[in-house]
Amino acid sequence: MSIEMPNGELPFQNRDLPLRQRVADLVGRLTAAEKIAMLHQWQPAVPRLGIGVFRTGTEALHGVAWLGRATVFPQAVGLASTWNPDLVRAVGDVTGTEARGFHHKDPVAHGLNVWAPVVNPLRDPRWGRNEEGYSEDPLLTSVMGTAYASGLCGDHPVYLKTAPTLKHFLGYNNETDRCVTSSAMRDRVLHEYELPCFRGPIEAGVAVAVMPSYNLVNGRPAHLTPHIEEHLRSWTDDEISVVSDAWAPSNVAGMQGYYEDHAAGHAALLRAGVDNFTDHDADPATTIARVTEALERGLITEEHVERAVTRLLTLRMRLGEFDPPELNPFASITEDVIDAPEHRVLALEAARQSIVLLKNDGLLPLDPRGTGKLAVIGTHADVLYEDWYCGTLPYAVTPLAGLSERHGGETTFAEGLDRISLTTEGGRFLTASPEGPVGLAEHWSDASAFDLAEWGDGVATLRSVLTGKYVAATAEGALVAERTMPGEWDVRELFEIVRPTPDTCLLRNTVLDQYLAVRDDSIVFVANRNEAARLRLEVDRSGLAQAVAQAAAADVAIVVVGNDPHINGRETQDRTGLDLPPKQAELVRAVRQVNPRTVLVVVSSYPYALVWEDENVPAILWTSHGGQELGRALAEVVFGEVNPSGKLTQTWYRGVEALPDLLDYDIIRARGTYLYFEGDPLYELGHGLSYTQFSCGPLVVSTGSVRHHEQFEVSVEVTNVGDRPGTEVVQLYGRQGESRVAQPLRRLLAFERVELAPGESQVVRFSLHGQDFWHWDVIGDRRVVETSVHDLWVGSSSVKRSRAEVLVVGESIAVRGGQLRAERFDDCAGITLVDETRDRGTVVESTEAGGWILLGDVRVDEDVTHCTARLGGGGGEVELRLGDPESGPVLCTFTVPADPSRWSWHDVRVPVIWEQGVRNVVAVFSAPGIRLASLDLGCQS
Repeated sequence: MSIEMPNGELPFQNRDLPLRQRVADLVGRLTAAEKIAMLHQWQPAVPRLGIGVFRTGTEALHGVAWLGRATVFPQAVGLASTWNPDLVRAVGDVTGTEARGFHHKDPVAHGLNVWAPVVNPLRDPRWGRNEEGYSEDPLLTSVMGTAYASGLCGDHPVYLKTAPTLKHFLGYNNETDRCVTSSAMRDRVLHEYELPCFRGPIEAGVAVAVMPSYNLVNGRPAHLTPHIEEHLRSWTDDEISVVSDAWAPSNVAGMQGYYEDHAAGHAALLRAGVDNFTDHDADPATTIARVTEALERGLITEEHVERAVTRLLTLRMRLGEFDPPELNPFASITEDVIDAPEHRVLALEAARQSIVLLKNDGLLPLDPRGTGKLAVIGTHADVLYEDWYCGTLPYAVTPLAGLSERHGGETTFAEGLDRISLTTEGGRFLTASPEGPVGLAEHWSDASAFDLAEWGDGVATLRSVLTGKYVAATAEGALVAERTMPGEWDVRELFEIVRPTPDTCLLRNTVLDQYLAVRDDSIVFVANRNEAARLRLEVDRSGLAQAVAQAAAADVAIVVVGNDPHINGRETQDRTGLDLPPKQAELVRAVRQVNPRTVLVVVSSYPYALVWEDENVPAILWTSHGGQELGRALAEVVFGEVNPSGKLTQTWYRGVEALPDLLDYDIIRARGTYLYFEGDPLYELGHGLSYTQFSCGPLVVSTGSVRHHEQFEVSVEVTNVGDRPGTEVVQLYGRQGESRVAQPLRRLLAFERVELAPGESQVVRFSLHGQDFWHWDVIGDRRVVETSVHDLWVGSSSVKRSRAEVLVVGESIAVRGGQLRAERFDDCAGITLVDETRDRGTVVESTEAGGWILLGDVRVDEDVTHCTARLGGGGGEVELRLGDPESGPVLCTFTVPADPSRWSWHDVRVPVIWEQGVRNVVAVFSAPGIRLASLDLGCQS
């Protein structure tokens, strides 16, 4: 152990020593028990060393969440829609500042390890957590994640403002059975699509921690993936802490059943590189017991524990915990910064820039003094919704409030919801009370009136007219109206209205999965549908009729609809489709029918298939849930004070039929995302209109050809040819012409925002490098740049406008030979990817009879006489064919011995005769459940 310095200062307190030396000294002073205790989320104090309590995990996705009133910015998908990294960095900076303010208020509960940003690419718009990510494009995701994390961590050369944590590593885009589904991640998708999103912030030095995801990847829990050590930690020389997701450590030997007991599971987590266990809430006892047992059984060594603690204490030391506060400029930040006036200004600017003009036939912008009567209509017109990872709004400027403030004429409002009453067979009314309980009354009153919102997928909410609070079923089975918004982890405000007959209905609470019933004059919930109360639902006031009447009487109607982030698309629940809720779609159509001057505003966490709306409504705007200033920003855009500049960061499809299966992560074969999509999207990636027009001159490339190690420049002159100032996002895309593998149809290479006055021009220059045109070579297991002509184009979206070409001189990819790893296939059908062993390795497993993989460009020498296949799983046969899985000539057949053991392998050797040369080899499986790890081409010994 290091000795005390002459001045009484311990080496870990000596700021002149290198960081690693300081941390090593501190770790060396901890006892074995103290080190183990540090592995839990709630790290205990060690008073003898001046170490305080430390808690990992403060949510900070678009502002500080869960700690009370804080500045709330647009959702992450909305922030990315600005295509403005500088703005996103500023939002991260404010969020980090407010996190410091909360920490000053309560240093124990409000930790400085923030769990943001989320950099999972938005592969499928049905993902329940779509709102948390930035884009379906990996470059844009990486840029925005880097910008936000840069703001969170601050720019001090020594100290971190907060410690940003990237979420969720790896292959995580589904909530459906998320803890037990496996994301089949072929090498090209892994390296070209997933890993770059995480690599950018880590290589930039702005992300200091990573959280693995709940799912499995290639059959192995993501918390145990070897990619943590093999890739993630290879991108930087700094220490990267890996913190588990909540309760995920217990899943490994729990619902995932990957290990036989929890001690073995926790040992595997530490061996894989996980440092911090978010498990059993604030109680560390279980984690301590399991890790201690793992040590006693020899499943891990003290070195594994010490390695994890070293990374955790490095993070804490970089936050300045062990230095005098006067040296750390962030230590003086107090709670006075929370909701500061300048933060409100930034919230407004972020909301402005995030709004996307999807369509405009000339109706927008409106004249605030010459519009006449304005009808503001819709479920989202007079409310701002919070989401799960959202702070408490310090104030709320709703669309209605913002529009009314700026409109010089008369403004009317209709929410468009039916106002109903519910009566029992005995004639009594469901009635809310100011105190919260919902009971029965003999006579109708205002307390018997409820506003009914139907959200689609059979889900509805009831809001008391008397109190403005939502009806919910408690865990104990009582009916209450207590919350002003649906929310919490279990959204108990959700009901299904079941109609056994045209005249009656049942109320089923979706969380309890029980029906409302009446017993002894009391309301209860029962599991048996036959015991449910048969209610008569009376519409006292038609929301649609009221909305239509107001729209017909107005000069302009603005319909504001969208989603509630806690309903039908949220953490733990994916969407089933892309359509607007039927009642909202009906409202939009009815208003448009009576008023051709209709503006549709969609406030949502994800894209919708607005096909009818795009064809029939003259103007459409989209915004994510934009935080406290959404209404003011929207009004500024509608009335032309602000020219919209937002751009979509993901494809808006025409229907769910355009999407592959939600669990199909192979975007190459499934032709998924804008990269490979061959259909006609409703709105393409990068789409977003302006109130002015921009033109692009010819695309100029500084050279006709470039070698893979050289730089070159692409430039274009952009001109504002309209009559008002505006901001354009100039986007550069490319496509490789020739390749041995399927390449993206389009790929974002760079982008830049430019602000131009009417008639003003600016030359936008993009500096590119030959290495920017790499893809992952499955044969060499590395990045490679092939020699090929690349088509380049710029525009205001991913649609081609001004184009040019460049020849990139790279290399030819080598052919395969010797051992052929099955998971490095070029094409496939009817297979998935699974784990070779518990610790590492990926293999192919057939999912159906006739499943196959194609290994392209296999070189066969004349002395090859046999082939050895490494096989496992269920019994059957594997045929090797040349060229085609159905008609290609059969080279040989392997008989697979049935073996129920998951990680048991058999080397099966058979003679083979084929002509010398380079061939495409196809392995065809006779049945599901056959696993293939490799093929070895050998000579007769």
